[in-house]
Amino acid sequence: MKKYWIITYGCQMNKSDSERIATVLESEGYKSALKENEADLIIVNMCSVRQSAVDRVFGVSQKLAKLKNQNSKVKIVLTGCILNKDKKRFRKIFDSIWKARNYFKVSPKCQSKTLAFIPISNGCNNFCSYCVVPFTRGPLVCRDHNEILKEAKEAIKKGFREIWLLGQNVNDYRSPADSSINFAKLLKILNGIPGNLKFFLISPHPKNFSGELIDTLAKCEKFGKYLNLPIQSGDDKILKKMNRNYTVKEYKNLVKKIREKIPEIRLSTDVIVGFPGETKKQFENTVKLFKEIKFNWAYVAKYSPRPGTAAYLMKDNVPLTEKKRREKILMEILNNQSIDLRNQ
Repeated sequence: MKKYWIITYGCQMNKSDSERIATVLESEGYKSALKENEADLIIVNMCSVRQSAVDRVFGVSQKLAKLKNQNSKVKIVLTGCILNKDKKRFRKIFDSIWKARNYFKVSPKCQSKTLAFIPISNGCNNFCSYCVVPFTRGPLVCRDHNEILKEAKEAIKKGFREIWLLGQNVNDYRSPADSSINFAKLLKILNGIPGNLKFFLISPHPKNFSGELIDTLAKCEKFGKYLNLPIQSGDDKILKKMNRNYTVKEYKNLVKKIREKIPEIRLSTDVIVGFPGETKKQFENTVKLFKEIKFNWAYVAKYSPRPGTAAYLMKDNVPLTEKKRREKILMEILNNQSIDLRNQ
């Protein structure tokens, strides 16, 4: 029997895709290998959100090339979020490239025994100026709510205790089978499914986080009381250049409403430091926001130019050393606040 091995980089959506790719391969007669050097087929599911993620794939490809030299029958495939500019180089390394797609109709071979990833949408229409997702995954496509609920019920029957609803912008969800079912209504239905579980969502966009959604989350006892709410910058001019379509004041008001309705909420965020043209004063606005909001956690990324995006045309004029300095400052604030929150 032929064997496969999957290497996954990037976000939870990629991890979910890999679980479903495994199902497809096993339906075609493949068996999961215990080691990559035992595999007849090796699949690399890549991420292009930053250049470092792309470089990681080039690094592992050299290791895989050695395996192929030892066994010429091994097939090496690349899939996931791939920029067109990188495909030419990757075609010289990999036997084939699979286009990223949604696997809504495929049941996952879950890697965890307690946590299930359930995609509710794929792609994005927002075109944030730094982001490759609309180019690598395409426009927003929402999944039939009946399929989502069926998969959730199956996960509960199998004993999963956590369900993570995935989408590049989950609060843009609207069922293609019934347009009256938006994200808030989907959560209400999910909350009504019998069983001992908690559900989480990754990730919402602040610009259209509605009052209906806040009220729904507050009333859902199965909501895990954790929310990742990306701010990306604490400066209005940078947010505008990022095409985020909200202001710092609007974001702070949203956080206030969420914490009023859900006092026990744990809040994390995503931030990019060193975006093109970000001055030290503009960065200090992000520092000020961090100190004011007191996030439980944050994912801080140094800006990385991505070909094809609007920001790629802007001058990347913040030196890497300065980006690292800003990253360090935010992480120190975050760590100090985490200690204070634990001591309360």
